[in-house]
Amino acid sequence: MVGPKTKERAMNLRRANRKMPRRRLDIPVESINHLNPEYLSKFVSETGKIYGRRITGVSAKMHRRITREVKRARALNLMR
Repeated sequence: MVGPKTKERAMNLRRANRKMPRRRLDIPVESINHLNPEYLSKFVSETGKIYGRRITGVSAKMHRRITREVKRARALNLMR
């Protein structure tokens, strides 16, 4: 099997297939609450975007919970 046709495609393939970072097990479930915007701000960039799982290293279930709580905090004007 032949590889990608160009260098750009090869770089994109390597970027898409990189490994996930180690799982973070140090996050207490109780601290992920929409009433705790200081803690939720760890998972949000300066522009307000929620970081992806590859960057934060959390599980899919935890990431869904973080996303839900960040959106709740935004709705209550606790976060920007």
